[in-house]
Amino acid sequence: MPPEDRTLQEELQVFEEHRHEWLSSNLGEFVVIVGSKVIGFHPDYESAFKAGLSAAGLGKNFLLRQVWAEEPVYLIY
Repeated sequence: MPPEDRTLQEELQVFEEHRHEWLSSNLGEFVVIVGSKVIGFHPDYESAFKAGLSAAGLGKNFLLRQVWAEEPVYLIY
């Protein structure tokens, strides 16, 4: 698979593998994942984004995702 087709696949796999354990300890927090490494959890998007940029570097991929049991649904009218 070409690198562009693997974008965030490793990070998404790490998130799914650990989501259930994080529900009890980090519910509602934002997790930052770079490759297979969990960088940390943050209470808000802004601090998580800054941590992701710091860990991955400018222009590099990282996953920033909020820990929820179910993904929220947003409706835009």
